[in-house]
Order: sequence, then structure tokens, then C-alpha cells
Amino acid sequence: MNNLNNEKYVVSLYDYTGEALRPWAERGFQCLAFDIQHREDPTVESFESGGKIVYLNADLHTWSGFGRVEHLLNGLDIVFGMGFPVCTDLAVSGATHFKAKAKVDPAFQTRAVQHAKNAANFLDRLGCPWFIENPISVLATQWRKPDYRFDPFQYGGYIPADKGNHPTWPEYIAPFDAYPKRTCLWTGNGFVMPATKPVEVQKGYAKQHLKLGGKSAKTKNIRSATPRGFAIAICEANGGSM
Repeated sequence: MNNLNNEKYVVSLYDYTGEALRPWAERGFQCLAFDIQHREDPTVESFESGGKIVYLNADLHTWSGFGRVEHLLNGLDIVFGMGFPVCTDLAVSGATHFKAKAKVDPAFQTRAVQHAKNAANFLDRLGCPWFIENPISVLATQWRKPDYRFDPFQYGGYIPADKGNHPTWPEYIAPFDAYPKRTCLWTGNGFVMPATKPVEVQKGYAKQHLKLGGKSAKTKNIRSATPRGFAIAICEANGGSM
């Protein structure tokens, strides 16, 4: 790729759903979502603003995968970056399985932590503000403590009043992201954490997560999708107005 039209780009790693990129694309930015689940041939989602989300295949667990991404980004004006490394071997919610996994592969967790570090280092080299997202996980002890923590309901007020229901998964995601899910961010290069606009949430665990158990790709992708309100807030706080 080359930036012949001086367009501004946003990059997202380990991103299948593109939810975190949507507010940027709606504001006219060109967005690139890299994930191993995407097809070999890129697919494009276009917006009335002129912005796009291009979904590109990349195995970010290999150096060659990162090399391919670096080649594609050469010459582009990257203004923001984000990464969502796979949390299966990191999240403390799965700690009961760590011992069994270690018996099969003693290095399983070291490798997962390194993937997160690699993503952070890659984004840092782009020279733009960035964040790495993960739930409460061993990254806090095996890498470094997170810079910020949040729950989705804290940013539900950013969702427009007439768009409370999730457009893709209304049966799984509470309206206005009104659910708790403690999430951590590791950040760099002048990243700005947005002010909160919380919405009311019922006490206890998020009800939709009772529907999102299991190991299917669908439920994993829904669980990992960036909350809409938070995505909007991040965009607005980090230069997302053109």
C-alpha cells in the first residue's frame, strides 16, 4: 500500500470483528484490521464518510506475519493503533486450566505473553498513540501492570440514544453496553484515556455472558468484541475528528 491521497490510517491487530475501528471509519479514516481468521483475499467495508475497514489475513503469532503487516503499512500515515492479543492462555478467568496446559506445553504462557509484547512493540514503532487490550490477566505480572482499567458500562453514554441496541448481537450484548467486564489497557505514545460517561448497570455478572460460554469461534469473537461506547470514546479522545 502507499498513501497517494494523504489519507489517515488506523491499524488494529488481532481484530476479527472490526468493532474498535468502526467509529474511525465512520469519521472518514481508512482502517486496517489484521487477524488470522480473515480471508486471504482482503474484504472491504465502506462507509458514507469515505472511510473504510479493510479486513486482512495475518498470522500475528509469527515474525513473517508481522513482516507482512509492516510491508503493507509502509508509507502510510498511521495515526492510531490498537491490539487485542488472544487472551485464552492469559486471562485469570481460565486459571483453573493453566496447570493442565503447562503439563502439555510448559512454555504455553510465556509464548502468549510474548505475543502481547510483540504487538505492543510493533505498534510503538509506528510512532502513533496505541493501546493493547486484555481482560484481567497474567500480563500484569509477567509483563507490566496495565496503565488503565475500565468496564464497558462506564462508556455506554457515548452510544447515541437511538442506537442503544447492538446492531449485530442484540441478543448477547446489553443495550448501551450496560454490563461489567473488567478490562485492562497497556498504552503508549501519548495515548489519551477518555473521560467516562457511565450508564446504569445491574449488579452482579453480565447476563449475556451466560449465553457466551464454550469454545466456539462465534462466542469467542463476540466476547472479545470491543464495546461500542468505549470504541467511540477512544476515537474522540485520540484525534478521531477530521
